[in-house]
Amino acid sequence: MSGFGANYSIRDEIREFWSERAATFDQSVGHEIFSEAERRGWHQLIRKHLGDGAGRKALDLASGTGVISHLLHDMGFAVTGADWSEAMLAQARAKSLQRGSNIRFIMRDAENTQEPRASYDVITNRHLVWTLVDASAAFEEWFELLKPGGKLLIVDGNMGRKSWVTRLRLRFGGKPGHGNLAPGMAERLQRIREHVHFSGEMPAETVVAELLKVGFVDPVIDRQLIAIHWPQARKMSFWRGLERLTQDRFAICVRKP
Repeated sequence: MSGFGANYSIRDEIREFWSERAATFDQSVGHEIFSEAERRGWHQLIRKHLGDGAGRKALDLASGTGVISHLLHDMGFAVTGADWSEAMLAQARAKSLQRGSNIRFIMRDAENTQEPRASYDVITNRHLVWTLVDASAAFEEWFELLKPGGKLLIVDGNMGRKSWVTRLRLRFGGKPGHGNLAPGMAERLQRIREHVHFSGEMPAETVVAELLKVGFVDPVIDRQLIAIHWPQARKMSFWRGLERLTQDRFAICVRKP
């Protein structure tokens, strides 16, 4: 990859970037959950597309500090959280111990998990797809991990597309940026974005088309996420909250035949 040495790849940069963010990750709105209203919104979204857990096996990819893993656990899924940042996993395990949950957290590459084939009923991920270096390989991997009839739920967004609020803010002198990131970290994030599979815009429809190519069926694109985004926006500054409400964020659900 351009800009990376022979012994240091974009994958290394992604892992180290998120490892460095692990200690403060849960301090940001949109990462950890800061209200029961938002928690209810997440539970509603999961139930809408995946149903209740009833002991079914769930794999939460790029689980980070375990936020989505715990939501799944709340709903009765038998959860495995997978991340390839040991720093994130340490935070997730500490949180699980504190909450008395029995979530299994393991270090895995989301594009090559080495987990048993056809072993999960559902797979989830949040804000993972935009970081994939080889999206086709990842989607094939996830397809193979699911049991027949299993479902994949992706929560992400077309962050390469500026909302009208962002355009207006920039027009009147606002500074481009990435939330609360320090300038150096923001530059690293931009460098990562330039080298991943979805380096520009990432419309939900484009993601769905690639999922269908590997064999998934019955795609649903859900942009009705106000029950999550409104509670988040109320915890943010005015401009950041308004941006959250106008960004092209979505959930995608597909099924393995």
